[in-house]
Order: sequence, then C-alpha cells, then structure tokens
Amino acid sequence: MPLTLVVLLMLSALVAFVLAVLVLQGERHKAERMTFALFSGSMGAWAFFVGLFLMTDNAAVAKWSVTLYYIFAVVLVYGLLAFSLAYSAKQRTHARQAALYSLLSLPAAGLILGVVTPNALITSVGVTDGRVVGLNESLYIIYCLVFAAYACMALRYLLMSMKTQGAQGQHIRMIIAVICICLPIASYFNLILPLLGSYSYIGVGPVFVLPVALVFFYAIVRHSLFDIRLAIVRSVAYSFIMVSLITAYFGLALLVSTMVQGEFLDSTQLVISFGLALLLTLVFQPIKQFFDRSTNRVFYRSDYDSDEFYSRLNQKLSTPSDLREMLESASSEIGQTLHAEQSFFFVWYGEDQHMTAGSKRHDRMTLSEVRALDSYVIEQGDATIITALTLETHAVSRILTKHKIAITLPLIFNGRVLGYAFLGDRHTGNYSRRDIRVLETVADTLLIAIQNALSVQEVKELNATLQQRIDDATKELRASNAQLQKLDEAKDEFVSMASHQLRTPLTSVKGYLSMVLEGDAGKISDAQHHLLSEAFTSSERMVHLINDFLNVSRLQTGKFMVDRRAIDLAKITHQEVDSLKTTAGARNLKLKYRKPSYFPTLYIDEGKIRQVIMNFIDNAIYYSSEFSTITINLEVEDGDAILTVHNDGIGVPESEKSHLFTKFFRAANARKQRPDGTGVGLFLSKMVVTAHGGKMVFESQPNEGTTFGFRLPIKKLSTPPAETTD
Repeated sequence: MPLTLVVLLMLSALVAFVLAVLVLQGERHKAERMTFALFSGSMGAWAFFVGLFLMTDNAAVAKWSVTLYYIFAVVLVYGLLAFSLAYSAKQRTHARQAALYSLLSLPAAGLILGVVTPNALITSVGVTDGRVVGLNESLYIIYCLVFAAYACMALRYLLMSMKTQGAQGQHIRMIIAVICICLPIASYFNLILPLLGSYSYIGVGPVFVLPVALVFFYAIVRHSLFDIRLAIVRSVAYSFIMVSLITAYFGLALLVSTMVQGEFLDSTQLVISFGLALLLTLVFQPIKQFFDRSTNRVFYRSDYDSDEFYSRLNQKLSTPSDLREMLESASSEIGQTLHAEQSFFFVWYGEDQHMTAGSKRHDRMTLSEVRALDSYVIEQGDATIITALTLETHAVSRILTKHKIAITLPLIFNGRVLGYAFLGDRHTGNYSRRDIRVLETVADTLLIAIQNALSVQEVKELNATLQQRIDDATKELRASNAQLQKLDEAKDEFVSMASHQLRTPLTSVKGYLSMVLEGDAGKISDAQHHLLSEAFTSSERMVHLINDFLNVSRLQTGKFMVDRRAIDLAKITHQEVDSLKTTAGARNLKLKYRKPSYFPTLYIDEGKIRQVIMNFIDNAIYYSSEFSTITINLEVEDGDAILTVHNDGIGVPESEKSHLFTKFFRAANARKQRPDGTGVGLFLSKMVVTAHGGKMVFESQPNEGTTFGFRLPIKKLSTPPAETTD
C-alpha cells in the first residue's frame, strides 16, 4: 500500500479529531457543538480505521478495522444529520427536537447491530492476497440506502438553515458545497465499489475528510460558525511561530554542525537542539507579534470595537453643528466602521421639506421612491430593512437594489417617519447579525440627535424672522401669538426629547448597577449590596417618573395614542410582579399574584398597561404596612377583565377621594408618607384605562387598606383595532 496514502489518511484523521476537540471547548450552542463533534470525530475514526485496514497484515486487526470503519461510517452520516437538525432547530421545541434525534437514530442503531453481529453484514476479511471483504449483499444494499437517506436529509436541513439566514449564511453555503463534492466521491469509492467486490481504492474516500475538515475550520474562523474563533486563530499563529523558529534553528544548527564537525547532529544533540528551539519560540516576542498581526489581517480585517464606535458616533452627534454637517459626519463614521460602499441619510422636516446628506458620491433617491418606502415602513413596521431578505418582486426591493442599498434603518418618531439611514453594499462580504444589532442600537441616538438639530434649526429660523415682525403693532401681536404657539410646541418637544435623553443614560446606569449586584464585577459585601440595591431602586423609580412625564407631555400636545396589539395580560402582569419583588422585599413586603389558569388574548397597548400595573403595585409598596402582603388578582367577571391590587396600608381619607385621579393631586397622608411623589401616576392610569374603554376600580378605608384596579371590556378588546389612514 502506498505510504503517501496511509500518511494522508492519518493526517485527515488527526485534523478531524483536533477539530472535534476544539469545537467542544465552546460555551454556546451546546446541541450544535455536541452533534458537530460527533460528526467530526467519527470522520477521523473512519479515516483512521480505513488506514489501519490498508496498513496491517494481521487478520484479526484487519477484521476489527473493517468492523469499526463500517460502524463509524454510519455514525459519521448520522452525526452530519444530527448537526443539521441542531443547526436548523430555531423553530422547534426541545421535545420535538429530542424526538427527532431518537427516531432517526433507530436505523443507525440497526445497521451498527448488523455490522457487529458475526456473519451478518461482514462475512469474511482477507489480507493475504490483497484486501478482500466478503459482504452480505442484501444487508449491504440496505446499509447503502440508509446512508444515502441520512445524507439527503442532512443536506435538506442545511438548505433550510441557509434560506432562513439569507445573505448571512456564507458558511452554510461553503459546507453544503464541499459535502456535495466530497460525499458522492467517498460514496463511490467506499460504498459502490465494495458492493462490486473492489477494495483496491477504498483508501481514496477517507482522504476527502481532510478538505471537509479544513472547510469547517475556515467556516468556524472566518464566519464564526462556533464561538472558538480566537482560539483557532491564535493556535494557527503559534503553530506558524513554532514551525518557523524550529525550522530556522535546525537549519542553522545543521549548517554549523556540517561546516565545523563535518557531520550531522547525533541523537543527543538533536534533543538538545529541539529543546532550545521550543524555548526560543516562547521568548522570541517580535515574531509572535508579527504572526498575531498577520492572522488579524486575514481573519479580523472587518472587525471593530462596538463600544469605541458608539463613543465616536456620540461625540460627533453631540458636537454643535447644523443638520447637514451632523448627518455627513455620522454617515462617514458609520460607513467607515461597517466598511460600507456608501452611507447617507434622508430626513423629512418642516412642511414636506427634506434633506439628503452622507458620504461622497452617494446615490440620491427621488421623492416618489422615498414616499413608496414610507408606505412600506408604515405597513410593515419599523424593523430594519435588509434588501437581500425582501421579496424580489416588491417595488421597495427594486428601488433599494437600483440604488445599491443593502440596509435601510427607518427613523420613526411618535409614529411618524422622520427619515432613514441607508447603507450600501459592504466592501468585505456581507453584513453580519452583529452589524445589524449595532445599527439598531444607535437608532434612538440618531433620532434624538436629528430631532435636536431640527429644533435648533427651527429656533434659529424663528429668531431670524422675529425681528422683522416688530414694525407693525397689529402684525406684531399676531406674530407673537403664532410664535408663542410654536414655542409651546417646541417646549413640549424639548421636554419629550430631554426625557428621552435622560432615559438613555439612566438605562445604562441601571444596567451597570444590575451587573455589579449580580457579581459580574466581582464579589461585593452585604453593605455594598444594600447601598447598590438602593441606588438601583432609585434609578428604576426615576425611569418610571420620566415615562410619566413623557405621557403627561403627550396628553397636553394631543400626541397620546394607544397602540393596541394582541397581548397576554396575565403574562405581562406576572412579569411586572416579578420586576418589583426586589423593591417589595427591601421594604419587608410580600407580593402575591393570583394568576388565572386561562385568560383571553386582548388587543391592548402593552407599554401603557404595563405602566398602569406598575403604578398600582408601586403605590401599594410605598403605602403598605411593614411585613404585610400585597395581593394582585386577575380574573374574568361579567364579560370584563378585572385586575386589582390590594394593600393593608394607610388608605385614602374620605374627603379627598373625589380628587384622587386628577393631575398632580396627592392626599395629605400620602404626602406625609412619601414626600417625593409626583401625583401623576393615578392620573395617567385613568387616562390609559379610559382610552381602552375601561373603568377604574377603587376602594379604600383610612388605616385599613386600599384596592386599585381596572375593568376592561373583553368583547371590545378581543378584536384588532380598525386600520386608519392619514
């Protein structure tokens, strides 16, 4: 048997084993890692035992080698199928996935039983006159059919995964291509020819394990198939370092030895030289840094630090400048970071006016095209539009393709399309899911910055024209009235935008406090935990206060709208109760939620109803007696969905009950118990419930407790709201 073929088989087996071990080191996607390790490890075992069968002259070893490589061939194709099932499992439940694994493993188990049973599949093995294996032809045909069925099913599930991932599925395309090339070749040499009695070329098929493994290596490193990319890249770099230095050292040592001593190194000198070469690889930092930079350029040339990107973009958005300069600066930053061929903004402002600004030589969309895009966004929602995933026959897809736009980020404020951020095709491949998340993260920041710039621009224009209206007293009076109205609107918009800007850093503060409390930054003492918990509770309350002020502002400007969608009220009530358990526990209170076993789906505004529930529970926490229980009850009665929150607290004085739901009103005992209240929570709650066609529930006795709640009409809210057009 040619030594080269055996060496190739052993090398293929080694690469496949190393790949399996590396994949098992990851932390995420456990099912995908385990099934892929099964596939890769069985590939290596198959190649190894085929090589052993071709290499050995011992009949017993040959027989065991044949048995094992037929077993691992079955495990190999089942592992490929299991991996494809795990990779396409996003839409399946765990129970269904486990049932599929079990069901599809039965034919493989049957074939393995046939292989290990004496004289069932393998009837004889000979090594004296070439390599000859006797097979039970009928059972072997079944073996081949099951193998082919497993392979076809695996390819089908991989194709399904590629379709769901769209333009981001490069690694799946590569895997499918190499499997479609290598699997038929291996099947011909290792299934069809043995069926015809020829074992002369049985070593050819497993050689293709090497290209399959290398393609998987590339997919893992280049396209993040698993979360071990950095380990593999650095392993490759350090392997280059060791090979380079050992080769250079041995070459120099042999040259010196030949020139000085006239002979090659003996075994002792070789061992010493090898040790010195290894030591050199550990201490020679310049070449290590060279290979680190080289691997970074090959595998990380499109990478970027998202935190640094956010910092640079925020700095450019906060720098005082007019709208056009700000948009051009933001486009430049986004385009350079994401390696986009073009990046530009389209912004509506004023009375049907618009502005386009961005990178140099960017495409310009016509107003009719932008209006078509507006209609599409209003119809489909404010999600990021990825051109490659839109229906090719749709007019919007043709428009975006015409202008070479790959990603469209809608900028929507109060239900109105303010504009868009457009990104062209990427210089280095396609955009990743991470790129999309980064863009969506900065959407609110872009929106606030544009709104601020528009407001500043509007104020500048008002100031520029105000002086011209002073000449005539009558005109001045009319102009002043108009200006006051506009300034009032600008004030309301400023309150709204300021609240948005306050909410963004407060959300970050909450997030970091939560991370410290959970131990992400290291262990903290009980005293530190108490202080941080108080800070977290205060920041959470401030977020709620900002939301209340936003809604009051919207009520004043007529922009308070109810966005009804299908919601599970029982579920969101449970979530709000869970979110406030920590606050209640800090005050030695217990929250008890009586969740119904079944509850109908209602079309309600989730965000506003959540705020109502939170206000009721929050009030109950602050006005309850210590060590008492707050009861939250949700039920259906007389065609209404009824939610109540009961506490054994201070109650409401009889003389003040009639004013309780008015804006900024607080009862005398409530002001004494909680001086920092705002008096807008119950007012907003009533507005939200009334907007849904419901009624408030309120019962209270001084010093005995209070019940707040609402009744919502199930029949009215069980159907989606009628669509409206502007």
